[in-house]
Amino acid sequence: MYDAKIHHRRSIRWAKHDYSSPGAYYVTICIQDGRCLLGKVADGIMSLNDAGRMVETAWFQIPTRFPAMKLDEHIVMPNHFHGIIHIADAQTGGNQFVGAADVGAPLVGAQKRAGTRPAPTLGDAVGAFKSIATDEYIGGVKLLGWPRFNERFWQRNYYEHVIRHQDELEKIRDYIRKNPMMWTIDRYNPEHGVPVIDETGRVVPWNET
Repeated sequence: MYDAKIHHRRSIRWAKHDYSSPGAYYVTICIQDGRCLLGKVADGIMSLNDAGRMVETAWFQIPTRFPAMKLDEHIVMPNHFHGIIHIADAQTGGNQFVGAADVGAPLVGAQKRAGTRPAPTLGDAVGAFKSIATDEYIGGVKLLGWPRFNERFWQRNYYEHVIRHQDELEKIRDYIRKNPMMWTIDRYNPEHGVPVIDETGRVVPWNET
C-alpha cells in the first residue's frame, strides 16, 4: 500500500547508521531533469526501451560486484528507478541474509575486524549502478543515437530508506510492483504529477530527491 511518508519524503540518512550493516534498503534514483529516457507507461504497463533494458541489466550486476548484496523487487520507470537491496551479515559469508526483524540492526563486529577490507556500503552499490548505467548510456548516444543528456545522466543524490520490519518490506514491494499503475498521479511524472507537501508545509518540487 502507498505510504507518502515512505515513498515521497526527501532522503534523511541516519547520522549514526552504518550503511554497510546487514539489512534491507529501499532506494529511488532519478534521471537528471526528470527526462523520460527509459521507456513509457501505457494503460498501467511499463514498456522499457533499449535504455531502460540497459538500466535493468546494470542493476542485475550489483551482486556480481558485491557478493554480500542480494536484490529484491525493482522497477524501471520512464525517468526513475525503484529497488530494494539486502546486505548480508558478514558472519554468514554472504550465504544467508538477515531477517526483516533484524533490519537496521547494529553493525556485526566481524565486519569491522582490524586489517580487513571495509565492507561495501549501500552507497557503493548505488554508485556502481549509476556509473555502469551512465557509461552504457553514453555508448548508446554515440552508437545508437539515444537522446543526449545535459551534464549528467542521473541526479546527483538518491533517496534511501532503511526497511525496519517485514510488514514494511511487503508494503514497499507492493508499491514497487504497482508503480506503473500509479504513473498518472506519480510525483515523478512531468505531465501528471501531483504536488507533495513535506512536514513543514512546503511544496516539494517533483524532481527533488
